Amino acid sequence: MIMAQDQTDTSASDPDAGRPQHRIWSPGPSAGQANVGDRERWLSVIGGGAVAAYGLKRGGLGGAVLLALGGGLVYRGYTGHCPGYAALGMNTATDAPAPPEAYFERGIHVDESVTIDRRPWDLYAYWKDFENLPRFMDHLQEVKKIDDRRSHWVAKAPAGTSVEWDAEIINDEPNALIAWRSLGGASVDNAGSVRFIPGAAGEGTHVRVVLDYIPPAGRVGAAVAKLFGEEPSRQVRDDLQRFKELMERGG
Repeated sequence: MIMAQDQTDTSASDPDAGRPQHRIWSPGPSAGQANVGDRERWLSVIGGGAVAAYGLKRGGLGGAVLLALGGGLVYRGYTGHCPGYAALGMNTATDAPAPPEAYFERGIHVDESVTIDRRPWDLYAYWKDFENLPRFMDHLQEVKKIDDRRSHWVAKAPAGTSVEWDAEIINDEPNALIAWRSLGGASVDNAGSVRFIPGAAGEGTHVRVVLDYIPPAGRVGAAVAKLFGEEPSRQVRDDLQRFKELMERGG
């Protein structure tokens, strides 16, 4: 479920105007019209190969299931066609950002919080500089500022791969809220927000992070990520604990 309460309507403008469009896949023969994006296809092939290899190593019935799952992901990536997407009328082979209903239909929702013994404006200022995020978000490799509202993100993915996207700030309430979403062409469509809520009687700040994202292979992709130890709720929970430790020791 996307965070409508933390977002502003940006449909009237085109944030991607003038941005170069990258096509990184040379498609193989397709069993149907391509409806899977380029980066998603690469991830399907790489992740599927890793799952299949794990299935072969494991053996037995469970290994056979993983082998079949991995083979399906490899085929999906090679052909660029996903029958499940076709049945739902979905198409990620475009550079347009995911519509809000896509988050509801096939997205993953994370909602985690922590109380930190620092003032809201200290925490807000640190988080607002997105280049600080990889210091405590273990799944992020790098965030680079493009301008006052846009940034480029690189995150770890299963099997030693990475995913990239550009994001924009869509809501900014100084010392209280930052909300962002990915732009068109993202490897992983995502939207998130962080709230900084003063504690009662000056007892620290309650930091709440809400994240919605669409895994590259839908809910199957989330299962693959979990298999490789990258369960999203646990990730965000651990990230917030590192943020707490960093800020309480004067980060």
